[in-house]
Amino acid sequence: MHGKVIVVTGALGALGKVVAQMAISRGARVAGIDHAPTQIPSTAERAEYGGVDLSDAAQAKKAIDAAAQHFGRLDALINIAGGFAFETVGDGDLKTWQRMYALNVLTALNASRAALPHLAASGAGRIVNVGAMGALQAGPGMGPYAASKAGVHRLTEALASECKGKVTVNAVLPSIIDTQANRASMPDADVSKWVRPEELAEVILFLAGDASSAVTGALIPVSGRV
Repeated sequence: MHGKVIVVTGALGALGKVVAQMAISRGARVAGIDHAPTQIPSTAERAEYGGVDLSDAAQAKKAIDAAAQHFGRLDALINIAGGFAFETVGDGDLKTWQRMYALNVLTALNASRAALPHLAASGAGRIVNVGAMGALQAGPGMGPYAASKAGVHRLTEALASECKGKVTVNAVLPSIIDTQANRASMPDADVSKWVRPEELAEVILFLAGDASSAVTGALIPVSGRV
């Protein structure tokens, strides 16, 4: 990570915070992009861009270009921005499907498209997406979310194929991540089986670093102990 310039989307979320902090602790410089507003001032090692709707291509490009200008280059993009909704197919709202597609697929697509020229110029460009184990086989109530994350998987594979020799593109597939929000929504669950954000961050940063140069198009399960 030392000397790398990394963009983390969803940087103010539970996983995004851990990834950003871990990357900085290992010598990287991080640009955080989030839909939530932020008052964190930019420094030599970290820049924050809040209030960005990454489902809008123009906003995504503006934020990515600003990060590249601030640091002089980009080496990796980590697409963590996304959302979750639990809703059955038969009784659910079509708007939920549209919202899941926007939050999970369009955010990754728009950020990736904006970052590609900068990453290709790096010589060691990396894109890491966050898919989901639940998208491999969806259970009841998981239709909209799983379908959108399956879209992330196919986006990862297509982009990896298109960018071979220029930028590697991979995805991590977590099970349930041990966050406060997930603990609150599933109070009776055995959280010891869930994947911790720090565990997931280790795999993400490996894929964002030099050691993963021969890995592209991979969908890597990070299922904890589920």
